[in-house]
Amino acid sequence: MSWYKPSTWGKTEERRRIPYRRNYSGANTSRLFANFLGNSSSADKEIRPALRKMRDRVRQLSRNEPIATKALQIYRTQVVGDKGLRLQVRARNLPTKDKPKGSLDVSGNDIVETLWKEFCQKGVCEITGRHSFIDCQQLVIEGLIRDGEVLVKHVRGADNKFGYGLQFLEPDYLDEEYNQTLNNGNRIVMGVELNKVNRPVAYYLFNGAHPHDEVGKTAGRTRVPASDLLHIYRPDRAQQTRGVSAFHSVMDKIHMLNGYAEAELVASRLSASKPLVLETQDGAGFVGDSYDDEAPEMLAEAGTIMQLPGGVSLKSVDTDHPNSAYAEFHKAMLRSIATGLGLDYVTLSSNLESVSYSSIRSGTIESRDNYRMHQQFLIDHFALPVFKEWLNIGMTAGAIPFPMERYNKFANNAYFRPRGYSWVDPQREVQANINALQNGFLTFSDVAQAVSGRDVEEVFSTLQSDLEMAERYGIKINIEPLGAKNPAQPKVDDGTEINE
Repeated sequence: MSWYKPSTWGKTEERRRIPYRRNYSGANTSRLFANFLGNSSSADKEIRPALRKMRDRVRQLSRNEPIATKALQIYRTQVVGDKGLRLQVRARNLPTKDKPKGSLDVSGNDIVETLWKEFCQKGVCEITGRHSFIDCQQLVIEGLIRDGEVLVKHVRGADNKFGYGLQFLEPDYLDEEYNQTLNNGNRIVMGVELNKVNRPVAYYLFNGAHPHDEVGKTAGRTRVPASDLLHIYRPDRAQQTRGVSAFHSVMDKIHMLNGYAEAELVASRLSASKPLVLETQDGAGFVGDSYDDEAPEMLAEAGTIMQLPGGVSLKSVDTDHPNSAYAEFHKAMLRSIATGLGLDYVTLSSNLESVSYSSIRSGTIESRDNYRMHQQFLIDHFALPVFKEWLNIGMTAGAIPFPMERYNKFANNAYFRPRGYSWVDPQREVQANINALQNGFLTFSDVAQAVSGRDVEEVFSTLQSDLEMAERYGIKINIEPLGAKNPAQPKVDDGTEINE
């Protein structure tokens, strides 16, 4: 460290360099970082002025921009799917000498699961009668990605046999401009009442119809206890009170990219039409046979030979479109947008051009990890709270035929199984699962869930039923034991053999 010599301390230039060698480069205040601004504001202070505008703009994008529409469709399909979250209850009886953990309460579990399926039907679980529980899951995940938050109200005393239903409210009902400190020390932040430890205790919702509708809107707000409402959002910071759209970092890119695509389309259309202009030698313009104020037009059918007036010539307009660089630029922007949304480029763009198997597989695996994270979030913040509230109210009303003493038994042993994902490379992945099962790294439950999103008991039950049916019809089905060796080793794409 030659610069650390006392003889150099008096040199202004060396003294100026020392702090920058010790500090973080990201905090550099040189001219190169002059426009790199930041602040120490709270999350709520940053969100408050931007919340409504961001939400309105993303909704516009989802209505009019194909990229935003496709992104929402991907999340609905990949997180929820056509089957949605499926309930599995694994409650056990009291332990006995022979079964210290207790045996599964098969009959009780079946009753709860059957009644839950009845509740999930369209016209039962949601008070407007428009949505099934699968539809409700799609509403939650789409609202979470688009608006950043979802409001679901517990309706006790709903018009069904269980006395319970769901009411979906858009986040517009929660007034972000309502902020004040109450006499008891609680704070109202963007319509959410927080106690001294920042725990939500109530929500202030606009009365009547949607606050921006002209019909049915009622003045004032209603205080709704936090126990009556699910406020579902994923905070980016620890003390964040309201949720923001997942599009927040890419919405400007989507908007401008669509504008660029539109301009390119118009220019390409103009170029394809080969417009011609009339040019005069004196620049006075050609009057033609028309005496109105509009510019003259000379239309000709195919094969027509025309004679132009004296002093008038034709000049073509070359727009130089389509732009040869447009495609690559569009791809680069789509990759950036896909990254910001947690999606892989191939899925978002539906472009399989020049894509290798390994890149598709890598992108697919990474995206599925993101989908699984959202699936677990949907379970923890929506499905399980709804199930427990339904179970509580249903038992109290007698619609679920068990005493309240058994509530914890079923509530604490309920699991929701999300959709699974098919294999990217079936041959390799099947063999990998077999090896993992043989060595104890995976269980049959793990494989059944990962592959089909089904409960292993359901898989075994279905398999047993199929085998019995095959025997009844005299059809032989051979299922090789796990790890059985085949006469010939199967080939994979790269020409190698799969070793047992």
